[in-house]
Amino acid sequence: MGHLIQILKGFKRYRFLLSELVKKGIVLKYRRSYLGLAWTLLEPLLNMIVLTFVFGTLFGNSDRTYPVYILSGRLLFSCFSQSTKTALRSIRSNSGMINKVYVPKYLYPLSGVLYSYVIFLFSLTVLIVVSLVLGVWPTKYMLFVPIPLLLLLILSFGIGIILSTLGVFFRDMEYLWDVGLTLLMYLCAIFYYPDRFIETGKGWVLTLNPLYCVISLFRSCIYGQPLELRSLIYAAVWCVVTTIVGLWIFWKKQDEFVLHI
Repeated sequence: MGHLIQILKGFKRYRFLLSELVKKGIVLKYRRSYLGLAWTLLEPLLNMIVLTFVFGTLFGNSDRTYPVYILSGRLLFSCFSQSTKTALRSIRSNSGMINKVYVPKYLYPLSGVLYSYVIFLFSLTVLIVVSLVLGVWPTKYMLFVPIPLLLLLILSFGIGIILSTLGVFFRDMEYLWDVGLTLLMYLCAIFYYPDRFIETGKGWVLTLNPLYCVISLFRSCIYGQPLELRSLIYAAVWCVVTTIVGLWIFWKKQDEFVLHI
């Protein structure tokens, strides 16, 4: 509890630095891009078109709202992927500042997650437009959208801060996580309907994945369906546990970072 209080005090004291790190991350991401932030809108749109063509047209999927299904899953997975990869590299990429100036080190993975999340929120504009064009109209369940979005942020930070600690001591973690993300992508039902898994009795493979639960909750809000309580509780537990465990591991190992970066 004492460590948590210190973290909260440090967060309040260094909140300006955190905002600057977030701004820096966004600027650096698009520094050499001609399209800049516009690419945040184009990239998911182009991915949606490609995936819709491959898994929709070629596989005979005639559902008119299928692009919305793909895009809603792809955006959330991309946010999680980018957030955790940025957090994983955050300590080593800021080694110069860590060796010269003292600031709470958890600000670096946190800023990486936050700036990826800000970009993700901006990219949701594409989903709104595509949904309206294809006739997926907002319902009262849209009021619950902040719930899966908040769970996504917390889960990304919880996993991200664990990876940021491991990434300092195990340099190959970055490559292993890329492989892990590829596996995770196929277990999130981004471009296929989960019915096929459920019909074969393998639906538990998906439901054990907290990120799939978050994506499923988000899709329920988009398609005007009530949130599944089991998925909500399961994802929330994962968010709390990973964040607590991640902060504890980070706190225990942060003094050793300077010996390895």
